Amino acid sequence: MQSPKPKPKSKLLRLTLIAAAVLAALAAAGAGYYKAQGERFCIGCHEIQGAFDAWQESTHRKIPCADCHGDLFSLDIGLHLTNLRRVTAHARGQIADKIRIRDRDMDRLLERCRACHQEEATEWESGPHGAAYPEIFLNETHNASESLIDDCLRCHGMFFEGAIRLLVEPTGTKGPWRLLPALMEKRAVMPCFACHQVHTKGAPLGEVRSRGETRVEGPAQELYRPSLAFYDRRGSRHIPAAQLPMAPMHKDGRKVQMSADPRQALCSQCHAALAGFEVASGDDRTPTGVHEGLSCLACHERHRQGTRASCSGCHPRLSNCGLDVETMDTTFLSKLSHHDIHFVTCAECHPGGVPQKKKQ
Repeated sequence: MQSPKPKPKSKLLRLTLIAAAVLAALAAAGAGYYKAQGERFCIGCHEIQGAFDAWQESTHRKIPCADCHGDLFSLDIGLHLTNLRRVTAHARGQIADKIRIRDRDMDRLLERCRACHQEEATEWESGPHGAAYPEIFLNETHNASESLIDDCLRCHGMFFEGAIRLLVEPTGTKGPWRLLPALMEKRAVMPCFACHQVHTKGAPLGEVRSRGETRVEGPAQELYRPSLAFYDRRGSRHIPAAQLPMAPMHKDGRKVQMSADPRQALCSQCHAALAGFEVASGDDRTPTGVHEGLSCLACHERHRQGTRASCSGCHPRLSNCGLDVETMDTTFLSKLSHHDIHFVTCAECHPGGVPQKKKQ
């Protein structure tokens, strides 16, 4: 008697179970191999060697690769699809000359940053640098007065892969404007990686604290972390803050005194003057007048960029007139003021001469 043929559904179920068993076995074998190899597993592909070497000397060297990049058991489907694309490209011989951060991976990477740097991430998100793409590129007031060009991407959307015409339509001064990639609606236009490099040489923060460096008095104190670096879109690389040049600023033919704070060189990469290095030209905000010589970070908070308590740090202790400077007619009090807090001088309010400092 001939045995009955298996039903199609039963056969499909059997094949599915076999495939699931094979995948489970491969995953278990892969996990075992990864555990045995440790971080050496990551350099199985030779193009990862450079990033691995940099990680070993970086401020994040005590954090395993899998904590940021995921592993075989990560629940993030996007992560596995990205790795699958890389394996496919590698098999085809399409090996990139340089590994760079892609815009499509930015959301996932920011969540990795937030997992450890929750306070900094919250401050950044609530400040102007936490803006999303629509807030910058769909700003009707700006777009109606100035055409969008590729150089906009030098500071806003520096990780976007492509020209400005692939991001916004139209690029002229007549709208309405719209973002072409739908995914950009909620994406951060100036992410953490615009000013920070993860794989950068330096001691982990725990080691710095154990040596007591954060309690050192005077100029020996740590001013900023080694990760502070500007991402150069053209070269697809980070430039450490210590290597960024400080522009020789001038005002009315006079050389302006600049702060020695190297972080200001990072700020000036985007808040930059025109080619003549004249104060207040272009997007420059180099302090002059009563605030000449101050660093940007003397008044602006690092991640939120808030300035609410900036005046109280120096005044009324350093005020000649003894008045409450927060009530004076400056842009600190109102954006409509004609006295920009970055460039205000005593003579603007005292054309007849600066009064003598009152005795306390």
